[in-house]
Amino acid sequence: MQVPVSTDPRIERSRAVILEAAAAHFLRHGFIAANVDEIAAEARVSKRTVYNIFGGKEQLFREILGNAIDIAERFSTDIARELGEAADPESALRDTGVRLARVVFGGRVVPLRRLLIGETARFPELAADYYERAPGRVMRTIAEALERFRERGVLDFDDADEAAEHFAFLVMGAPLDRAMFILDAAQPDLSAIERRAERGVAVFLRAYVGPRRAHA
Repeated sequence: MQVPVSTDPRIERSRAVILEAAAAHFLRHGFIAANVDEIAAEARVSKRTVYNIFGGKEQLFREILGNAIDIAERFSTDIARELGEAADPESALRDTGVRLARVVFGGRVVPLRRLLIGETARFPELAADYYERAPGRVMRTIAEALERFRERGVLDFDDADEAAEHFAFLVMGAPLDRAMFILDAAQPDLSAIERRAERGVAVFLRAYVGPRRAHA
């Protein structure tokens, strides 16, 4: 459960600053080693302020994951609208693939997943909720869009969920596995990631383009 949003702008500013500091702290140290005193110092607020707004370390952790879920849900809503309104489905899928890769590799998705996987035994319900509402929802959104394209004759496949999995793996694939296991302080090369995503979508379209498009 997320902490209710305050109507006091000062509290909300403190809340945002604390969450940002806490997210960076958890990603550096993990949940067990994380320290509320240090989070407060990094946020430049008192420890009492942290406890007054959030209640403690676990609630901070839950809030950070809740924010990540909110971002994923907004992303799903955006791509559902864009794919649903697409006059050129193939171009829209290329844009979606690039955007998906940029979001996953360019932000905190990978380190946050790594952190949550390490805490799954401690917070199994939180990990399941994150999967269902973040990557799970994105995959369902893509599958639903692909199914509509199949109905229009743009794509041809037997199983929309499987096609969505193929789409995601071709867009991200082995680099995502590498990023999950290998810590790299360097910033990701987003231009290379985007080019790989474009090539992945091109392979997907060659495999799944529907008969109506293939013979156009």
